[in-house]
Amino acid sequence: MSNKKKAKHQEKVKIHPRNKHTGRYDFDELTKECPALKPFIALNKVGTESIDFFNPEAVKMLNKALLMTHYSIDFWDIPNNYLCPPIPGRADYIHHVADLLGSKNFGRLPKGEAIKCLDVGVGANCIYPIIGVSDYKWNFIGSDIDKISIKSAEAIVNLNGLLKGKVELRLQERSKDFFYGILQKDEIIDLTVCNPPFHSSAKEAEESATRKVNNLTHKKIENPILNFGGQSNELWVEGGEERFVKKMIKESKKFGKSCFWFTSLISKSANLKSAYATLEDVEAIEIKTIPMGQGNKSSRLIAWTFLTSEEQQTWAKSRWK
Repeated sequence: MSNKKKAKHQEKVKIHPRNKHTGRYDFDELTKECPALKPFIALNKVGTESIDFFNPEAVKMLNKALLMTHYSIDFWDIPNNYLCPPIPGRADYIHHVADLLGSKNFGRLPKGEAIKCLDVGVGANCIYPIIGVSDYKWNFIGSDIDKISIKSAEAIVNLNGLLKGKVELRLQERSKDFFYGILQKDEIIDLTVCNPPFHSSAKEAEESATRKVNNLTHKKIENPILNFGGQSNELWVEGGEERFVKKMIKESKKFGKSCFWFTSLISKSANLKSAYATLEDVEAIEIKTIPMGQGNKSSRLIAWTFLTSEEQQTWAKSRWK
Protein backbone atom coordinates (compact mmCIF):
# COMPACT_ATOMS: atom_id res chain seq x y z
CA MET A 1 0.00 0.00 0.00
CA SER A 2 1.43 3.41 -0.95
CA ASN A 3 1.99 6.02 1.78
CA LYS A 4 -0.69 8.19 0.22
CA LYS A 5 -3.26 5.38 0.25
CA LYS A 6 -2.24 4.34 3.75
CA ALA A 7 -2.72 7.88 5.06
CA LYS A 8 -6.13 8.12 3.44
CA HIS A 9 -7.13 4.78 4.98
CA GLN A 10 -6.05 5.95 8.44
CA GLU A 11 -8.12 9.13 8.12
CA LYS A 12 -11.39 7.22 7.79
CA VAL A 13 -13.48 7.95 10.85
CA LYS A 14 -15.56 5.27 12.48
CA ILE A 15 -18.90 5.54 14.21
CA HIS A 16 -18.69 6.50 17.88
CA PRO A 17 -18.16 3.41 20.10
CA ARG A 18 -21.21 4.25 22.25
CA ASN A 19 -23.47 4.65 19.23
CA LYS A 20 -26.29 2.07 19.33
CA HIS A 21 -26.53 1.94 15.54
CA THR A 22 -23.52 -0.11 14.53
CA GLY A 23 -23.83 -2.84 11.92
CA ARG A 24 -27.00 -3.66 10.04
CA TYR A 25 -30.44 -2.82 11.34
CA ASP A 26 -32.10 -5.65 13.27
CA PHE A 27 -35.49 -5.59 11.57
CA ASP A 28 -36.88 -8.36 13.78
CA GLU A 29 -36.16 -6.24 16.83
CA LEU A 30 -37.42 -3.04 15.18
CA THR A 31 -40.71 -4.53 13.96
CA LYS A 32 -41.34 -6.06 17.37
CA GLU A 33 -41.43 -2.55 18.83
CA CYS A 34 -42.95 -0.91 15.75
CA PRO A 35 -45.08 -3.34 13.66
CA ALA A 36 -45.97 -0.48 11.28
CA LEU A 37 -42.46 -0.79 9.82
CA LYS A 38 -43.14 -4.29 8.43
CA PRO A 39 -44.84 -3.28 5.15
CA PHE A 40 -41.77 -1.23 4.19
CA ILE A 41 -39.28 -4.09 4.57
CA ALA A 42 -38.21 -6.13 1.55
CA LEU A 43 -35.20 -8.06 0.31
CA ASN A 44 -32.68 -5.91 -1.52
CA LYS A 45 -30.48 -6.87 -4.49
CA VAL A 46 -28.10 -8.87 -2.32
CA GLY A 47 -30.90 -10.77 -0.61
CA THR A 48 -30.89 -9.07 2.80
CA GLU A 49 -33.74 -7.22 4.49
CA SER A 50 -33.85 -3.47 4.02
CA ILE A 51 -36.17 -0.58 3.23
CA ASP A 52 -36.38 1.69 0.21
CA PHE A 53 -34.33 4.66 1.38
CA PHE A 54 -35.75 6.72 -1.48
CA ASN A 55 -39.23 6.40 0.01
CA PRO A 56 -39.82 9.22 2.55
CA GLU A 57 -42.55 7.23 4.33
CA ALA A 58 -40.24 4.23 4.74
CA VAL A 59 -37.45 6.42 6.13
CA LYS A 60 -39.86 8.11 8.53
CA MET A 61 -41.16 4.77 9.80
CA LEU A 62 -37.60 3.46 10.24
CA ASN A 63 -36.79 6.50 12.36
CA LYS A 64 -39.88 5.90 14.47
CA ALA A 65 -38.91 2.26 14.98
CA LEU A 66 -35.34 3.21 15.96
CA LEU A 67 -36.58 5.75 18.50
CA MET A 68 -39.08 3.32 19.99
CA THR A 69 -36.55 0.48 20.17
CA HIS A 70 -33.43 2.27 21.35
CA TYR A 71 -34.62 5.45 23.07
CA SER A 72 -37.84 4.39 24.89
CA ILE A 73 -40.00 6.73 22.82
CA ASP A 74 -43.74 5.97 22.73
CA PHE A 75 -44.79 8.62 20.21
CA TRP A 76 -42.90 10.25 17.38
CA ASP A 77 -44.17 11.93 14.24
CA ILE A 78 -43.34 14.92 12.05
CA PRO A 79 -45.43 16.96 9.57
CA ASN A 80 -45.16 16.08 5.90
CA ASN A 81 -42.08 17.46 4.15
CA TYR A 82 -40.25 18.31 7.36
CA LEU A 83 -36.70 17.10 7.96
CA CYS A 84 -36.46 13.44 8.95
CA PRO A 85 -32.83 13.19 10.08
CA PRO A 86 -30.59 10.11 9.95
CA ILE A 87 -30.53 9.05 13.60
CA PRO A 88 -27.10 7.32 13.68
CA GLY A 89 -25.37 10.56 12.70
CA ARG A 90 -27.33 12.60 15.23
CA ALA A 91 -26.47 10.07 17.94
CA ASP A 92 -22.77 10.40 17.08
CA TYR A 93 -22.97 14.17 17.62
CA ILE A 94 -24.48 13.74 21.09
CA HIS A 95 -21.91 11.12 22.11
CA HIS A 96 -19.02 13.29 20.92
CA VAL A 97 -20.21 16.36 22.83
CA ALA A 98 -20.69 14.15 25.90
CA ASP A 99 -17.00 13.24 25.55
CA LEU A 100 -16.24 16.94 25.19
CA LEU A 101 -17.89 17.62 28.56
CA GLY A 102 -16.11 14.61 30.03
CA SER A 103 -12.73 15.93 28.89
CA LYS A 104 -13.21 18.81 31.34
CA ASN A 105 -14.58 16.59 34.10
CA PHE A 106 -11.60 14.30 34.78
CA GLY A 107 -12.82 11.90 32.08
CA ARG A 108 -16.22 11.34 33.71
CA LEU A 109 -19.22 11.85 31.45
CA PRO A 110 -21.51 14.40 33.13
CA LYS A 111 -25.01 12.96 33.32
CA GLY A 112 -28.32 13.98 34.82
CA GLU A 113 -30.45 17.08 34.98
CA ALA A 114 -27.53 19.26 36.10
CA ILE A 115 -26.50 19.39 32.44
CA LYS A 116 -28.46 21.87 30.34
CA CYS A 117 -28.12 21.87 26.56
CA LEU A 118 -29.48 24.29 23.97
CA ASP A 119 -30.41 22.82 20.58
CA VAL A 120 -30.30 25.72 18.11
CA GLY A 121 -32.83 24.71 15.45
CA VAL A 122 -34.46 21.77 17.20
CA GLY A 123 -36.71 21.09 14.20
CA ALA A 124 -40.03 19.27 14.11
CA ASN A 125 -38.23 15.99 14.86
CA CYS A 126 -36.72 16.90 18.27
CA ILE A 127 -33.98 14.30 17.72
CA TYR A 128 -31.10 15.77 19.74
CA PRO A 129 -33.19 16.21 22.91
CA ILE A 130 -34.57 12.67 22.56
CA ILE A 131 -31.09 11.14 22.36
CA GLY A 132 -29.59 13.43 25.01
CA VAL A 133 -32.37 12.78 27.50
CA SER A 134 -32.52 9.03 26.84
CA ASP A 135 -28.78 8.35 26.95
CA TYR A 136 -27.52 10.98 29.41
CA LYS A 137 -30.60 12.31 31.27
CA TRP A 138 -29.68 15.90 30.28
CA ASN A 139 -32.14 18.78 30.23
CA PHE A 140 -32.73 20.59 26.94
CA ILE A 141 -33.92 23.88 25.52
CA GLY A 142 -34.99 23.51 21.90
CA SER A 143 -35.25 26.68 19.82
CA ASP A 144 -36.56 27.17 16.31
CA ILE A 145 -37.76 29.99 14.05
CA ASP A 146 -40.57 27.83 12.63
CA LYS A 147 -43.86 27.70 14.56
CA ILE A 148 -44.88 24.36 13.06
CA SER A 149 -41.56 22.81 14.11
CA ILE A 150 -42.04 24.04 17.67
CA LYS A 151 -45.61 22.72 17.75
CA SER A 152 -44.49 19.31 16.44
CA ALA A 153 -41.60 19.10 18.93
CA GLU A 154 -43.96 20.07 21.76
CA ALA A 155 -46.30 17.22 20.80
CA ILE A 156 -43.39 14.77 20.89
CA VAL A 157 -42.35 16.01 24.34
CA ASN A 158 -45.89 16.03 25.76
CA LEU A 159 -46.66 12.50 24.56
CA ASN A 160 -43.50 10.91 25.94
CA GLY A 161 -43.12 10.58 29.69
CA LEU A 162 -39.35 10.30 29.26
CA LEU A 163 -39.19 13.85 27.89
CA LYS A 164 -41.75 15.63 30.06
CA GLY A 165 -40.12 18.20 32.29
CA LYS A 166 -36.79 17.63 30.54
CA VAL A 167 -37.27 19.55 27.29
CA GLU A 168 -38.50 23.14 26.92
CA LEU A 169 -39.32 24.48 23.46
CA ARG A 170 -38.84 28.17 22.68
CA LEU A 171 -39.82 30.00 19.50
CA GLN A 172 -37.12 32.29 18.11
CA GLU A 173 -39.03 35.37 16.95
CA ARG A 174 -36.00 36.95 15.30
CA SER A 175 -34.79 34.71 12.50
CA LYS A 176 -31.30 36.22 12.36
CA ASP A 177 -30.57 35.68 16.06
CA PHE A 178 -29.28 32.53 17.73
CA PHE A 179 -29.11 33.19 21.48
CA TYR A 180 -30.74 36.59 21.85
CA GLY A 181 -34.45 36.12 22.49
CA ILE A 182 -33.88 32.51 23.60
CA LEU A 183 -31.51 32.55 26.56
CA GLN A 184 -32.86 34.53 29.48
CA LYS A 185 -30.80 36.98 31.51
CA ASP A 186 -28.34 35.16 33.77
CA GLU A 187 -29.45 31.76 32.37
CA ILE A 188 -26.59 29.25 32.43
CA ILE A 189 -26.21 26.38 29.94
CA ASP A 190 -23.43 23.85 29.60
CA LEU A 191 -23.59 23.13 25.91
CA THR A 192 -25.10 24.13 22.58
CA VAL A 193 -25.66 21.86 19.56
CA CYS A 194 -26.65 22.89 16.06
CA ASN A 195 -27.16 21.47 12.58
CA PRO A 196 -26.84 24.50 10.29
CA PRO A 197 -28.70 24.66 6.97
CA PHE A 198 -26.17 23.33 4.48
CA HIS A 199 -27.04 25.29 1.35
CA SER A 200 -27.15 28.95 0.31
CA SER A 201 -30.28 28.80 -1.86
CA ALA A 202 -33.24 26.63 -2.78
CA LYS A 203 -31.62 26.01 -6.17
CA GLU A 204 -28.39 24.77 -4.59
CA ALA A 205 -30.34 22.46 -2.26
CA GLU A 206 -32.29 21.02 -5.20
CA GLU A 207 -29.15 20.53 -7.29
CA SER A 208 -27.43 18.77 -4.39
CA ALA A 209 -30.40 16.45 -3.88
CA THR A 210 -30.46 15.65 -7.62
CA ARG A 211 -26.75 14.77 -7.65
CA LYS A 212 -27.13 12.59 -4.59
CA VAL A 213 -30.05 10.61 -6.00
CA ASN A 214 -28.46 10.27 -9.44
CA ASN A 215 -25.19 9.03 -7.92
CA LEU A 216 -26.95 6.47 -5.76
CA THR A 217 -29.34 5.19 -8.42
CA HIS A 218 -27.00 5.63 -11.41
CA LYS A 219 -29.99 7.17 -13.16
CA LYS A 220 -30.74 10.71 -14.30
CA ILE A 221 -33.69 11.98 -12.24
CA GLU A 222 -34.71 15.59 -12.81
CA ASN A 223 -36.99 16.18 -9.78
CA PRO A 224 -36.02 13.78 -7.00
CA ILE A 225 -38.11 13.31 -3.86
CA LEU A 226 -36.12 14.26 -0.78
CA ASN A 227 -36.15 11.06 1.26
CA PHE A 228 -35.23 12.98 4.40
CA GLY A 229 -37.52 15.91 3.58
CA GLY A 230 -36.79 19.40 4.84
CA GLN A 231 -38.35 22.86 4.79
CA SER A 232 -36.50 25.82 3.28
CA ASN A 233 -35.23 27.04 6.66
CA GLU A 234 -33.94 23.53 7.43
CA LEU A 235 -32.07 23.07 4.15
CA TRP A 236 -30.80 26.48 3.10
CA VAL A 237 -30.09 29.98 4.33
CA GLU A 238 -28.66 33.06 2.66
CA GLY A 239 -24.90 32.70 2.64
CA GLY A 240 -25.16 28.99 3.38
CA GLU A 241 -23.52 27.09 6.21
CA GLU A 242 -20.40 29.27 6.18
CA ARG A 243 -22.20 32.55 6.91
CA PHE A 244 -24.64 30.88 9.34
CA VAL A 245 -21.82 29.49 11.52
CA LYS A 246 -19.85 32.73 11.27
CA LYS A 247 -22.82 34.74 12.59
CA MET A 248 -23.46 32.21 15.36
CA ILE A 249 -19.82 32.42 16.50
CA LYS A 250 -19.96 36.23 16.63
CA GLU A 251 -23.15 36.23 18.68
CA SER A 252 -21.83 33.53 20.99
CA LYS A 253 -19.18 35.91 22.35
CA LYS A 254 -21.94 37.94 24.04
CA PHE A 255 -22.89 34.77 25.95
CA GLY A 256 -19.32 33.61 26.54
CA LYS A 257 -19.63 33.37 30.32
CA SER A 258 -23.15 31.85 30.19
CA CYS A 259 -22.21 28.69 28.28
CA PHE A 260 -19.27 26.30 28.63
CA TRP A 261 -19.11 24.79 25.14
CA PHE A 262 -20.66 26.14 21.95
CA THR A 263 -20.71 23.55 19.15
CA SER A 264 -21.92 23.23 15.59
CA LEU A 265 -21.83 20.64 12.84
CA ILE A 266 -19.71 21.63 9.84
CA SER A 267 -20.75 19.55 6.86
CA LYS A 268 -18.32 21.09 4.37
CA SER A 269 -14.65 20.97 5.36
CA ALA A 270 -14.01 24.05 3.19
CA ASN A 271 -16.03 26.09 5.71
CA LEU A 272 -13.62 25.37 8.57
CA LYS A 273 -11.16 28.06 7.48
CA SER A 274 -13.79 30.79 7.80
CA ALA A 275 -14.96 29.42 11.17
CA TYR A 276 -11.40 29.37 12.54
CA ALA A 277 -10.78 32.93 11.38
CA THR A 278 -13.98 34.14 13.05
CA LEU A 279 -13.14 32.30 16.27
CA GLU A 280 -9.77 34.05 16.28
CA ASP A 281 -11.49 37.41 15.76
CA VAL A 282 -13.82 36.88 18.75
CA GLU A 283 -10.90 35.64 20.85
CA ALA A 284 -12.24 32.19 21.70
CA ILE A 285 -9.97 30.70 24.34
CA GLU A 286 -10.16 27.05 23.29
CA ILE A 287 -11.25 25.48 19.98
CA LYS A 288 -11.70 21.83 19.13
CA THR A 289 -12.55 20.11 15.85
CA ILE A 290 -13.98 16.61 16.17
CA PRO A 291 -14.19 14.36 13.08
CA MET A 292 -17.26 12.18 12.64
CA GLY A 293 -17.98 9.36 10.20
CA GLN A 294 -21.07 7.44 9.11
CA GLY A 295 -20.42 4.82 6.45
CA ASN A 296 -18.89 6.62 3.47
CA LYS A 297 -19.96 10.04 4.75
CA SER A 298 -17.62 12.17 6.83
CA SER A 299 -18.31 15.41 8.66
CA ARG A 300 -17.03 17.19 11.72
CA LEU A 301 -18.20 19.31 14.58
CA ILE A 302 -16.46 22.40 15.86
CA ALA A 303 -16.49 23.43 19.51
CA TRP A 304 -15.33 26.60 21.23
CA THR A 305 -15.35 28.18 24.67
CA PHE A 306 -14.65 31.62 26.11
CA LEU A 307 -13.91 30.29 29.60
CA THR A 308 -10.37 30.37 31.00
CA SER A 309 -8.85 27.21 32.47
CA GLU A 310 -9.65 28.44 35.97
CA GLU A 311 -13.23 29.25 35.02
CA GLN A 312 -13.61 25.83 33.40
CA GLN A 313 -12.47 24.08 36.57
CA THR A 314 -14.80 26.13 38.75
CA TRP A 315 -17.70 25.44 36.38
CA ALA A 316 -17.15 21.66 36.37
CA LYS A 317 -16.76 21.44 40.16
CA SER A 318 -19.88 23.48 40.86
CA ARG A 319 -22.24 22.04 38.23
CA TRP A 320 -21.21 18.57 37.06
CA LYS A 321 -21.24 15.18 38.72
